[in-house]
Amino acid sequence: MNSEAGFWWGLVVATLSGSVLAADPVRDADAEMFPAGVAYDAAIPTPEAFLGRPLGAAPVRHHELVDYITTIANMSDRLKLEIAGYTHERRPILFIIATSPGNHARLDEIRTQHNALTEPASGQEVSDSMPVVTWLNYGVHGAEASGMDASLPIVYHLAAAQGTRIENELANSVVLVTAVFNPDGHAQRVAWLDAYGSQVPNADPQHAEHDMHWQFARTNHYWFDLNRQWISVTQPESRAWMSKWYAWRPNVSVDFHEMGPNSTYYFHPGVPARTNPIIPAAAESLTAASVRFSEEFLDAEGKLYYHAEGFDTYFLGKGSGLPFVNGGIGILYEAAAARGIELQTPLGLRTYRENIRKHFRASLGMIRGALALRQQLLDYQKDFYDSALTEAAGDTVKAYVFATPGDDSRMYHFLDLLTWHRIQVYDLARDITVNGRAFAAGEAKIVPMGQPQYRMIRVIFERFTEFADPTFYDVSTWTYPLAYDLDYEALSGRNFQESLLAEQSAVAMPAAAAPDGPDYAYAFAWSDYYAPRALNRVLSAGLMARGALQPFSVRTSQGDMSFDRGTIVVPFDRQEKNPDEIKAIMESVAANDGVTVHSLTSGQSTIGTAGVNVGGRSFAELQQVKVLLIIGRDTDLYNAGEIWHLLDYRMQMAVSLHDRDRLDGIDWKQYTHLVFPGGEYENYMPDYVDRIRQWVAEGGTIIGIRQGAYWVRDNVLDYVEPVEGEALVPDEDLETGTGHDDLLDEEAIETERYDYADKQDIEAADLIRGAIFSGDLDITHPLGFGYSDRNIALHKNLSDIMERPVNPFATVISYQTPPVLSGFASQENQAAIEGTAALIAERKGSGSVILFADDPNFRATWFGTNKLFLNALFYSKAFQAPAE
Repeated sequence: MNSEAGFWWGLVVATLSGSVLAADPVRDADAEMFPAGVAYDAAIPTPEAFLGRPLGAAPVRHHELVDYITTIANMSDRLKLEIAGYTHERRPILFIIATSPGNHARLDEIRTQHNALTEPASGQEVSDSMPVVTWLNYGVHGAEASGMDASLPIVYHLAAAQGTRIENELANSVVLVTAVFNPDGHAQRVAWLDAYGSQVPNADPQHAEHDMHWQFARTNHYWFDLNRQWISVTQPESRAWMSKWYAWRPNVSVDFHEMGPNSTYYFHPGVPARTNPIIPAAAESLTAASVRFSEEFLDAEGKLYYHAEGFDTYFLGKGSGLPFVNGGIGILYEAAAARGIELQTPLGLRTYRENIRKHFRASLGMIRGALALRQQLLDYQKDFYDSALTEAAGDTVKAYVFATPGDDSRMYHFLDLLTWHRIQVYDLARDITVNGRAFAAGEAKIVPMGQPQYRMIRVIFERFTEFADPTFYDVSTWTYPLAYDLDYEALSGRNFQESLLAEQSAVAMPAAAAPDGPDYAYAFAWSDYYAPRALNRVLSAGLMARGALQPFSVRTSQGDMSFDRGTIVVPFDRQEKNPDEIKAIMESVAANDGVTVHSLTSGQSTIGTAGVNVGGRSFAELQQVKVLLIIGRDTDLYNAGEIWHLLDYRMQMAVSLHDRDRLDGIDWKQYTHLVFPGGEYENYMPDYVDRIRQWVAEGGTIIGIRQGAYWVRDNVLDYVEPVEGEALVPDEDLETGTGHDDLLDEEAIETERYDYADKQDIEAADLIRGAIFSGDLDITHPLGFGYSDRNIALHKNLSDIMERPVNPFATVISYQTPPVLSGFASQENQAAIEGTAALIAERKGSGSVILFADDPNFRATWFGTNKLFLNALFYSKAFQAPAE
């Protein structure tokens, strides 16, 4: 036994025996992890024997989990271990297939027959020998670590349990275990607990052990909530487990979590009124029936639990949501968090071991529940896909057609999303016009509704604006064509014919041919998603680049061409590199960024003196950007992580992260841009705010997003330096006095009265929990470059108002009327928001202030508005203040 294991073993033995703390009924009740009456193979080590400490004594480090599961898998003929993939920090995600040795011998046959149930054309029927497939996913939120540690006893039980029950379960089931979904987040949590853990367990809620920054450990490396990635699949972790999930298409998927410590134990069914309408009613009945063994276990032990409160099945992009639109059911389990090893709560002592044990026993219950419903679950899976074709035939929408003019990269990412979800996409066979919008053959794509994934197509494409219940656990909509800023239309029966379908679309990252030349200069359009990455590549190589502020037409090696605003021109004049070296860099742009580079043979306009010459004033000199991204405990790490991921991972741009409370010591001259993401700003007024204002006045660009935008506006953009010796007069006092008398005038106050039972619904109606709003984008403004359509979809989850500034040119985006494209927002909120500013760009001294009312980088899914944020970097000083 190593010294670390010895330390923890001694600590827990002392604790559980009562020599450190007095005997506690909670600790005594949870001392026995495994069910009584089950014999285990003595040759296979328990987690406790392998780790050298009981489960729950300390968090299991990821390398310990990998070592243990690898060891057990090598010892058991019931287990097959695979590596599903790797995290950003290169940790493996383990995938375990547990079934009988006989089933392992024909595993490919079992999987092929099982998946054939999801393909109506196969003619596959449910047979008596067909196993039910149960998926157990652990540890998607790193801060909820009992979900990770529960994977050890379940793998041990599947490998070592003996008797007729386990033999029957494995003979008639394939149990899939993912351990774990989020190793990087879990590692953050373990590091915190190891740093602040004590020899004597400390249940004091104010102890540092229990005060971990939950977002930091909950998320992956770039601070993404991986349980919102089941549809978006933008992270390597989700792409790893989703590849296995779709390879098996489970009947039951179970997701283990933790919630606030002042709760009991929750599991589905969710709130009935908040069930997504696409989910078949039969799935809800199967959900209720599948959890009965968990109920029996908790009832037998007198443990409190609940269903149908707080959690719902409306948002389908979670582990307990997506299964419902893929022929299975999803079950969410939530344990009351102990945070550390143990925690004192109003409901008594919570222990880490207690949560591990509950999740482990619930896992056993779900395996039993799935087996008990084997016939019904398999029949349901087959009927789900058979009925999908029937429902598609009756749907008035027969297909969706879409395009991304001038941006093959964004098209690639959307096609990648669809194919991940087994949706068939075809090239458009001929030109068509729908609702006045033209779609060209060879560029546009088409998705017919008549396919097995009909319901999944609805999930991705449909808009929803009517809701039975305005309360949402997560976002109220996720219409992906709007998020990707596609030109798209639905085709009704009279507009759709099978002849519109050409070949099935290939999914490949765009490739660009090497440019001609060198001749006079090089140019590439700003419309491609990866054009900012290409520009950064050019600037990082030390080249000068110019951005077009007006459209222009010039000669190229391929003939006369017209270019739009935002086009990047790399001249040969006054460069420190020779033309051949410049060509090599542009070849790298074409090869690595998939951006087409054109060789200009002249700088003269091809339309005469009325046109724009390449050497004229209608171009802005662009500089390499150096971004300082503000983070910290009071910032929204989800929001900050999206920016970090966009710049570092996608655009391959360096970005510096710095704590908000330590800005006083930085070298301001190193940075061109300062980004304040969303977060808590109510009490933020640092001593160095004057230095921030000075930095902007000297030429820096400050960007505020969501709550950060309001703080930047109040303290930088609209800030007025007080005149020495004069008191500032509040605006409301200028004409009407203090207004205090008005507040005291009881006749002027009309107070509504409501029943307390309606409190939740009334308060929910005041919130915007993720809706898609329509914006009018000024595409002539530098921050609108790269867009050809003034209509833009914005993800919005704040009801705060950003009033338009006095400067008539500063509102780059305003909300349209009506403002909501999809999702829920009350009529009051819609009326207040329409016409207000969504994006403001103002000059301040020699610098710029840019304010986003919404998050343009939401969950790495809003490919359609990423360009707005990138324009705020590269084109932040390409516009001018109004003339005096």
